[in-house]
Amino acid sequence: MDITQEISRCTECEACLEVCPTYKCTGEILFSPLQRLKTAEKIFGRETPTPRLIESIYNCPKCLKCEEVCPEEIKITYIVHKTREELVRKGFGPLSRHDDIIKGILDSGNSVNGDPAKRLDWLPEDFSTKESDTLLYIGCLPSYLVKDAATFTYLVLKKLGVDFMILENEGCCGTYIYEAGRTDMAADYFRKNVERFKSLGIKNMIVPCNGCLKCFKYFYPALLGDVGFTVRHAVDVIFEKLKENPSVLRPVARTITYQDSCRLSRGENIVEEPREILKMCGADIKEPEADINRENTPCCGAGAGIRSVYRGLSMQIASDLLAGLPANKIISACPFCTFNLNYTSTKKQLGKETTYLTRFVFDLMS
Repeated sequence: MDITQEISRCTECEACLEVCPTYKCTGEILFSPLQRLKTAEKIFGRETPTPRLIESIYNCPKCLKCEEVCPEEIKITYIVHKTREELVRKGFGPLSRHDDIIKGILDSGNSVNGDPAKRLDWLPEDFSTKESDTLLYIGCLPSYLVKDAATFTYLVLKKLGVDFMILENEGCCGTYIYEAGRTDMAADYFRKNVERFKSLGIKNMIVPCNGCLKCFKYFYPALLGDVGFTVRHAVDVIFEKLKENPSVLRPVARTITYQDSCRLSRGENIVEEPREILKMCGADIKEPEADINRENTPCCGAGAGIRSVYRGLSMQIASDLLAGLPANKIISACPFCTFNLNYTSTKKQLGKETTYLTRFVFDLMS
């Protein structure tokens, strides 16, 4: 793709301004998709980027909202990513906070400063080596910060008879390295993971983490080509198994709101499957307004590395999302959303609690 030519197709219709979470939160045109395209043009040219211009590229959550409404179908998030790469190439990126987290990934095998010795603390039973060509890859956030996502995904899949293995020393998928624009480093990191998976005979992967899903499904092939394994989100697998055997559930009527994540809704079109799972559980789903629902879901503010660098902005985006969710009990199938929504609700005393979907399901399994 010719970046300059892609940017030139923008007609400045401003449709993207109505949906961009960073622009809506800040009111700053610089932090809008429209202006990010202009900033990208400057960075790919000879202009030296100011700290504010650099910030505008790195505070994009890559939520895809702008691409949904762009009449020219401009690949804005792709341009943002390539601009991050260009900032790295010219020595303006990544930012120091990115470097700290990348160092943690390389040194400790995770992006959240977790103690590798405690990575399996979520596991409800003793670890045992098991051979399978299907790997349940838990991910950093579920392993350390959203442990219910790890524990109950593991237990639900076992209860449904899914054959899989886990790794004692799983490591990180490396998505943060890629998102920061360090594509050169990411390619090497990805390659080592792929070699390890191949040596273990892994042909299929199940993930509870949407960041891992996107990384394995799109970023790995983009840099390496065919990686020799397929990847599915745990929700997809659980829905398939529950359709075959719904009697495993003991439905209990409860009112909840299901919160669609960017990567599952706009990214994968997985919107009805989690709702069907919740209905099987007896849930009365109180839906948000149509313009903030399903493929129109707002961003939670945690994606593409922005929470680690721009926490205040991330929390404001999360606050706006929470304000539009009608029930106080929220179910999510994204660890990033679960963590950021709970963190924000607690800090701002918003009175809403977000539970990862597999915890809700397991509580109703016979």
